[in-house]
Amino acid sequence: MRIGVSALQFMDHFDILIIGAGLSGIGAGARLRMDCPDKTFAILEGREASGGTWDLFRYPGVRSDSDMFTLGYRFRPWRDPKAIADGPAILKYIRETAREYDLEKEIRYGHRVRRAEWSSEDARWTVAVEVSQGEHPQQTPGEAVHETVEFSCSFLYLCTGYYRYEEGYTPEWPGFRDYQGMVVHPQKWPEDLDYAGMKVIVIGSGATAVTLVPAMAETAGHVTMLQRSPTYVVTMPSQDRIAKAFRKLLPERAAYMLSRWKNVLRQMFFYELSKKRPAFMKRLIAKGVKAEIGEENLEKHFRPNYNPWDQRLCIVPDSDMFAAIRDGKASVVTGEIDTFTEKGVRLTDGQELEADIIITATGLVLKIMSGLELVVDGKSVDLSKVMAYKGMMYSDVPNLAQAFGYTNASWTLKCDLTSEYVCRLIKFMDTHGFSSCVPRLKDPAIKPERVLDFNSGYVLRALDSLPSQGSKHPWRLHQNYFKDLSMLRYGSVDDGTMEFR
Repeated sequence: MRIGVSALQFMDHFDILIIGAGLSGIGAGARLRMDCPDKTFAILEGREASGGTWDLFRYPGVRSDSDMFTLGYRFRPWRDPKAIADGPAILKYIRETAREYDLEKEIRYGHRVRRAEWSSEDARWTVAVEVSQGEHPQQTPGEAVHETVEFSCSFLYLCTGYYRYEEGYTPEWPGFRDYQGMVVHPQKWPEDLDYAGMKVIVIGSGATAVTLVPAMAETAGHVTMLQRSPTYVVTMPSQDRIAKAFRKLLPERAAYMLSRWKNVLRQMFFYELSKKRPAFMKRLIAKGVKAEIGEENLEKHFRPNYNPWDQRLCIVPDSDMFAAIRDGKASVVTGEIDTFTEKGVRLTDGQELEADIIITATGLVLKIMSGLELVVDGKSVDLSKVMAYKGMMYSDVPNLAQAFGYTNASWTLKCDLTSEYVCRLIKFMDTHGFSSCVPRLKDPAIKPERVLDFNSGYVLRALDSLPSQGSKHPWRLHQNYFKDLSMLRYGSVDDGTMEFR
């Protein structure tokens, strides 16, 4: 639903503003409907459609890299037979949830938040929003007209994801401009791209690359995955047989919750095993790859030089990428790029790879809060100087929370807990007559530490701009669902660290 600026001027204050209408933003709106039905809220979405990641990414085969029993919402069962679902199915699920909880009327599309300023005197945020008004007859074709309007709210809840939507990351390769073929980044996939019968190089080895390779191999002449270094790749069925059995035996919600808990426990077990016995996990993963494509491919292309879960593992549902390699439709090359040429890429070992199309599946640009400028009582907030509280709020920043998922499990597991906590916090403040809350770092023994213990490229490139975590609770980022469940769903809101006024 689009609301004109003139209408907005009559209803510019809300109890809560949710920024972002993606997976976490729609989940947040549904949680407010359930737990805080008396509160007014709006969802501001910078793009012209809901769904976030699952509307943005349109590349072939786009899918989740987590099972949908944990990536789905706790409060709304995933009904599709596939546990590893494709992008359109996930987008449908998000939009159905929005309709079921009557959220469409709360979403303001084309509303991009640029600045949020907190006033302690007024106990509210004033939010500057750039509103797209479509094209103007006197403007250059394709150029949108924008107008800045202001909203205010008592609580600001950021559900903006973790990366820059405008463009992905592309390294500065030597000779890049010499290449005469087509170059495509998966984040900007052309709708009319025809690659049938063509030679394709996919540069990268992460989740996007292992998704693209088998999907494009179905019609391309040949697809080569060019990786600088190997990634851990594991295969699993796209359909969960145990979940299917639960569905046959139990009511829908009970079956969903059992499947969800089964997968939470499985994820945590393998993550802890990876951390405590990395050599064993390396052998286990290698054994699976060897069974799929043999010893030679394993040793050349699937032996990473880091431990499992130092970076996120890649899932190959139903062995589709391995099947494409076995069938000769796809291949993997491991090596460093020396330079691009007119016809393709030359590696440092002298090998030359020709391609009609090159796909740069080289990662994301990490950008929390979507570049939002925060100001508290006239002072700009430097995110690199603040500390994350319970993985969802920030030191000395009042009445603001951010949904940020796990790196070692499904994104939504943590976001669901965060939304529940935000509702608990708001109700606690109402009960005790408080208008503001802010986490304060009072213990000098708590030292700042790197917020993400993860060495993926997109994380390393952004570390200097990210908030820190603390050395002790509640400033410690657990990456552990059980610890967060105890802290966020059942732990005390008034914990001595949160300051209320």
